[in-house]
Amino acid sequence: MAQNTLESSQPKNNTLVPIIIIAGLFFIFGFVTWINGALIPFMKTINELTTAQSYLVASASYISFVVMALPASYILTKIGYRKGMSLGLVIMAIGALIFIPAAEARTYWVFLTGIFVQGMGMTILQTAANPYITILGPIESGAKRIAIMGIANKVAGALGSLIFGALLLSGIDEVKDQLGTVSSEEKLQLLDTMADSVVTPYIVMAGILFLLGILIRKAPLPHVEAESNEEINGVDTNKTSIFQFPHLWLGVLTLFVYVGAEVIAGDTIIAYGISLGFSAEDAKFFTTLTLLAMVGTYALGVFLIPKYINQGKALRISAVLGLVFTICILFTSGMTSILFVASLGIANALVWPAVWPLTLQGLGKFTKTASALLIMAISGGAIIPPLYGRIVDSNGKELILSGIDKAEAIATASTQSYWILLPCYAIILYYAVYGHKLGLKSQTK
Repeated sequence: MAQNTLESSQPKNNTLVPIIIIAGLFFIFGFVTWINGALIPFMKTINELTTAQSYLVASASYISFVVMALPASYILTKIGYRKGMSLGLVIMAIGALIFIPAAEARTYWVFLTGIFVQGMGMTILQTAANPYITILGPIESGAKRIAIMGIANKVAGALGSLIFGALLLSGIDEVKDQLGTVSSEEKLQLLDTMADSVVTPYIVMAGILFLLGILIRKAPLPHVEAESNEEINGVDTNKTSIFQFPHLWLGVLTLFVYVGAEVIAGDTIIAYGISLGFSAEDAKFFTTLTLLAMVGTYALGVFLIPKYINQGKALRISAVLGLVFTICILFTSGMTSILFVASLGIANALVWPAVWPLTLQGLGKFTKTASALLIMAISGGAIIPPLYGRIVDSNGKELILSGIDKAEAIATASTQSYWILLPCYAIILYYAVYGHKLGLKSQTK
């Protein structure tokens, strides 16, 4: 089993303060990430976008993890965890400030630039925080510690979704109704006024992030490393290349499809509700339903792992639930279907906490590089949700051409397009049953 080294003056079991600090960082990840659910319909309206174009909000955020993951690993090697986390927070603050000129110009690519820069900062934070919390204690309880991080992340996401939903989506239905009846000049004025509503919240966000970037430099974080030579049941795995670990590459693929599925569950549900005829005032709460489902399941995971169920079994249960809930979405309608989308939060909650320790098992000196690859897998959130949007647009056009009412066609297309989640959960199930064991001399349970 993997042994972890705490190179610190603190006792090995004195991890409470570091866990609280890292949980605070996960709170920030969650708040900034999950406001995308409100930003997507907001951007669609003020920039007059198609469904597929609006999901580039998610793409801009998550593609940054591909661009920055390996550079982030290099940066952390040079300046260390504490300074790296501080740098990440400052970069996120700069990204928030970009929203000010973006709102003034009401230019979509400038908004996307701000989101991308924030994603760069989050990449540095994630590249440091996820492996840190995974190897801070025994690898068998890694999923438990990450589940605690998940609670902080999703509680923040629920708050962010509610706050930004109230700030950005209040009155959006009335504005959309007016856009079709007013003159071109009045239309531009309405859209400009709506765009300006992001300025104050993002100035506040930037100020908080800058302050936290300064404070984290003084945080009492001990140095934690995986040992150079990992030992599994007494057998050294003296491998010479990252390509000698097939379970790692399957783990990267698993996280890729998982993040795509998680983003679809959280970021499409508001737009999905609106497509089904719910008002934006009501739909703005739907992302919170998904996140609360995740928080409840995280709490259950903290209680159950590893005392009652191991990480592999938690992952298997999650994958099966994902398949079942997706099928239920496809064969239901209205609020029932929305509740099944929200229930995907139950299926998704323990995937990230379980995949990290299962994938890092046996990697020893390759842990940092493997962590960067796993962070790059977050790009699934950049690719799979826009693909869902394109399928919705394509199916909707076909249904409209067949003579179906436009509103009904969009609602039907939005529901049917959730089939894209089925192969995602199938891949997760394969990794849970077989994939995480490949190449290891001792089989991970």
